[in-house]
Amino acid sequence: MLSNAGAQLQVLFGSPVFLACVSSWLCAQFIKTIIKLFSGNVHSLAELFELLFWRTGSMPSSHSSITACLCTTIGYRSGVDSDVFILSLVFFLVTIRDAVGVRRANGMQARRLNEIGEILRSQGFYKEFNRLKEVNGHSPMEAFVGSLLGFFIGIAFCVL
Repeated sequence: MLSNAGAQLQVLFGSPVFLACVSSWLCAQFIKTIIKLFSGNVHSLAELFELLFWRTGSMPSSHSSITACLCTTIGYRSGVDSDVFILSLVFFLVTIRDAVGVRRANGMQARRLNEIGEILRSQGFYKEFNRLKEVNGHSPMEAFVGSLLGFFIGIAFCVL
């Protein structure tokens, strides 16, 4: 059983679809990190690593990039008439909608609620106020650029 699991992991990590998607995510995070570095928004090594491997939001969207890459590589390898391509396309569209719509709106609401909470705290209504996490969604342009990045990386992995 263990050798079978090892063989399956080898197939997974050697899959062109998997490698393309991981490359797409790493590329998007690297570009995002470079942009933040040049704009002076990184102040420590810990913040640099958090941005490179974990933080969401800003340009380009790594969620859009990875799902566009997934959709592209599956479409190229399985055909656009396959069920798995349709599934990946729906997943891509839901991810984009979530990044641009729901997560962005939640972040804007949390930001405003934090402002109201701080005002109420300063006026003596609270002794302390626990801020809400402000989730960073994406602008349509960030999602679009991430999608283009994922598309081109997917094409590169399929053609080269």
